[in-house]
Amino acid sequence: MSDTSPPSAPSPSGRSASTLPRESWTGQVGFILAAIGSAVGLGNIWRFPGVAYENGGGAFLIPYLVALLTAGIPILFLDYAIGHRFRGSAPAAFRRLGGRFGRWAESIGWFQVAICFVIATYYTAIIAWALSYFVFSIDLRWGDDPVGFLTGEYLQVGEPGLSFEFVPGVLIPLVIVWLVAIAVLAGGVAKGIERVNVIAIPLLVVGFLALVIRALFLDGASTGLDALFTPHWEALADPGVWVAAYSQIFFSLSIAFGIMLTYSSYRRRRSNLTGPGLVIAFANSSFEVLAGIGVFATLGFFAFQQGIGFDQLENLTGVGLSFMTFPAIVSQMPGGPVFGMLFFGALAIAGFTSLISILQVVSAAVQEKASISPRAAALWVGGVCAVISVLLFSTATGLLALDVIDSWTNNVGVVLSAIVVSIVVLWVYRRGRELTYHLNALSTFKVGRTWFVFVAVVAPVVLSYMLVARVIELIVEGYADMPGWYLGVFGWGTFLFLVVAALIGTLIKWRRSPDDFTPWPPLTAELAGRTETRS
Repeated sequence: MSDTSPPSAPSPSGRSASTLPRESWTGQVGFILAAIGSAVGLGNIWRFPGVAYENGGGAFLIPYLVALLTAGIPILFLDYAIGHRFRGSAPAAFRRLGGRFGRWAESIGWFQVAICFVIATYYTAIIAWALSYFVFSIDLRWGDDPVGFLTGEYLQVGEPGLSFEFVPGVLIPLVIVWLVAIAVLAGGVAKGIERVNVIAIPLLVVGFLALVIRALFLDGASTGLDALFTPHWEALADPGVWVAAYSQIFFSLSIAFGIMLTYSSYRRRRSNLTGPGLVIAFANSSFEVLAGIGVFATLGFFAFQQGIGFDQLENLTGVGLSFMTFPAIVSQMPGGPVFGMLFFGALAIAGFTSLISILQVVSAAVQEKASISPRAAALWVGGVCAVISVLLFSTATGLLALDVIDSWTNNVGVVLSAIVVSIVVLWVYRRGRELTYHLNALSTFKVGRTWFVFVAVVAPVVLSYMLVARVIELIVEGYADMPGWYLGVFGWGTFLFLVVAALIGTLIKWRRSPDDFTPWPPLTAELAGRTETRS
């Protein structure tokens, strides 16, 4: 459905008459489901439970909640305000926000687009693995050695380097995922992305609930739940625990790298922003807690079957948890094949709904820069991403490249993006009052000075600490025993690509200028005067 305001300039939608009609969600429910689909991804299932266990158990929920309220939700609102007020892809929105210095701000948007481009290339590979393991669950194909099966028979992992030795078991599902993703993108916002999420999110919730209920009735489930929720209060004195909480919230909510900004730009002009934002944030956190219950109840069963203490279990997060530990558990439980299909099916669905939101950031930017249709953008963006994805991640070195690229993209690129956005938008361009006004003019839940302090002071300070600490660690200690040259190429090389891509994207000429634009609703006389002075 398109936003079709009458051809007057400026229109209440914030468009001039010369601009093409902008796509929009069919309604609030469609937007909420799509945003939840973006937020609920692989990290909710395979990252949160292990992070909570390793950082104080039940006590971790305190810094987690603090991080949600002081950084997660405030930055989410900031993304919504920028995207909805300036009604464009990340580059267009930042350019419009920057006024006469908008070209400098536009580069922030292209940096976020580049982040999403990189993430899409390897995120698809993990979804392909999940689809393969969904099929493998039927006959427990990994046998008695899930670790050896994953790294040997399935991924055929080689030495660090660049290999063109393709692995058919990965290549085929990877191509299938890309074909489906491109088809969804080509359908547009309402007929593609929204329609998929309306089906996928209820299916994900029902399927995962079934998995959790089954896990709760396994022998030893209570041991796993005790391990997860028993509070270790002394952990609250450890700064690393608080950093872990902010990190989990930050990466889980899909904030600060263009996704929620782009999604909010498709909302109709008279849309409640903060109310749905709260629903999305707490829905995401609720799913993380649900995932923790299901995963740790299952791990408790595994410890019981092995006759070992829970603290002796290994591979409790990430790829190790999903593709090494869980297959071993599935092999030992009654009705294991069904449980495995539920788990890997949930992993694939959660990953796919996040993937299409990531791709939409890139597609929207290309659509607007080149003034082409969603279908054309989907073919170009999806085609280029798919080729790179296949070349890098369906080979014998795919797992190693994925691990390194993911670490640098998220821990350096995404965190830096959030810091720059907060500083540039709120301190350099001083748009805090305007964005506060925009949120409050349209929303039921009002924001004020507290929100500004969180997004302009608390979040940048915490994230800067995270970034500096992580960069020092990567420089001094390296990463995962990888050779220095490999980290230079796939790690720091990835970060260099983000910077260069941002510059190139900014220098390319717009087919239709995004500057002929007036935000809506209009500012009060006082705020308008302040904005004019700054511009």
